[in-house]
Amino acid sequence: MKYLHTMIRVRDIDASLRFSCEGHGLKENRRMENEQGKYTLVFLAAPETPDAEIELTYNWGSEEDYGSARKFGHLAFRVGDIYAT
Repeated sequence: MKYLHTMIRVRDIDASLRFSCEGHGLKENRRMENEQGKYTLVFLAAPETPDAEIELTYNWGSEEDYGSARKFGHLAFRVGDIYAT
């Protein structure tokens, strides 16, 4: 099993990137924009551990109040055989 990332929902992608990158020194590994789903995914990691990522998920125009528990989305792991696991 390999840890891939932890997903966190954000309401302000620019402020979240400033906090994570400028404040904590994380680097953007990649970004995916999905116009049909109206969301942006940004994957960040520490330079020393580029494979251990944080995924920031920004839902365009969402007014949803995520509250304290709703910001956490999921933990992602890769396994050889999901059915066997």
